[in-house]
Order: sequence, then structure tokens, then C-alpha cells
Amino acid sequence: MTSIGTLYTVSAPSGAGKTSLVNALIERCGGLKVSVSHTTRPMRPAEKDGVNYHFVSENAFVDMLDRAEFLEHAHVFGNLYGTSSIWLENQLKQGLDIILEIDWQGARQVKRLLPETQSIFILPPSRDALQQRLSLRGQDDPDIIEDRMNAAVAEMSHYIESDFLVVNKDFDQALDELQFIVISQRLRTSRQQRILSGMLENLLN
Repeated sequence: MTSIGTLYTVSAPSGAGKTSLVNALIERCGGLKVSVSHTTRPMRPAEKDGVNYHFVSENAFVDMLDRAEFLEHAHVFGNLYGTSSIWLENQLKQGLDIILEIDWQGARQVKRLLPETQSIFILPPSRDALQQRLSLRGQDDPDIIEDRMNAAVAEMSHYIESDFLVVNKDFDQALDELQFIVISQRLRTSRQQRILSGMLENLLN
């Protein structure tokens, strides 16, 4: 895929603050947006179809999968998630930077298919902090929280596969670090060369 924009994957265990950090990062950085994935999971009260996710039935998801419409897909906590490859390619070609909020399995798939992807992993500062955040969200019952905690250690062990590692101990600091990652990628010579081609030609000729 030839594109100007940069693709980022952001992974984290549930409760690490991934979504809040990504939303704040989008507000700070122009030209950056989140990919809206398809999922079979039920919509939560505060969510909107087409904004948080494209909520579809399992049959509809499988039909899309059969038509090879997903760049990546994963089965997480009994639900299916997938990223539209056509939408993603169009956005990157327009020069937009795109974030995929996906689990480590999806991030691995994307990195294999698109090696230039920049992968970011967000960790909580401790297990106690993670459990507290999951409980304070008030979105899941105790059994689901216990399941997520049991899965968290296995998920976090895959941090080593990422290009960047951010610890969300202090929200503002973690947000600054994410912004630094985006800025550094935008200043890469290969990207600047495409964006500033006219200026460079005038300077050197």
C-alpha cells in the first residue's frame, strides 16, 4: 500500500485507559482519526453506531469476512471485531493518520500485512490500578471484570511486540508521550520528502 498517512495500532488490556487517551490525542492532533471497526458485540448505553463501532450481526460479519473485506479480524471475549481494508486504504492515501484500537492479535496481523505500521502498547502502572479502573467504569458485572483481569496478564505479555510502550500512570504525561510519537513520525524524512517536494525542488535547483 502506497500512502502518505501513517497507520498506528494501539493495544492495551481493558481498563488501561486506551480509549480515553486516544480520544484526547485526536483532539490535540489535526489530521488524525480513529478507524471505526465492525463488531458483533452489543452496543453499550453511551455508544453510537457508526461512531464507536459499526455494530453488525454475526451473520453479517461472517459475510464480510467471506468477501475478504477486513484487513484484520479477531475474536475477543466472545465477540468478533474487524477493520475495513478499503476504507483504511482510502484514508491513508489522502494523507490522514489513522489509529486502530485493537488487541494484540489484530496488531500482529496488521504489522504482518503492513510492516510500516507503528504499533503502540499502553500499560497500566499496576494490577491493582487496572482492577480499580475496571470496577469504576461501571460497565461490566463482577464476573466479566474477573474474566478481564484473568486475561490481562496474558495480553500484557505481548507488549514486547510493539514499537512503542506507554505507561498510563499519569494521564497527561501518557498523552504527551503519544503526541510525541505522532509528531516524530510526521517528521520522518521519507514523509517530509513527499509533502515538501515542491519546496525541496526549489531549494536544490
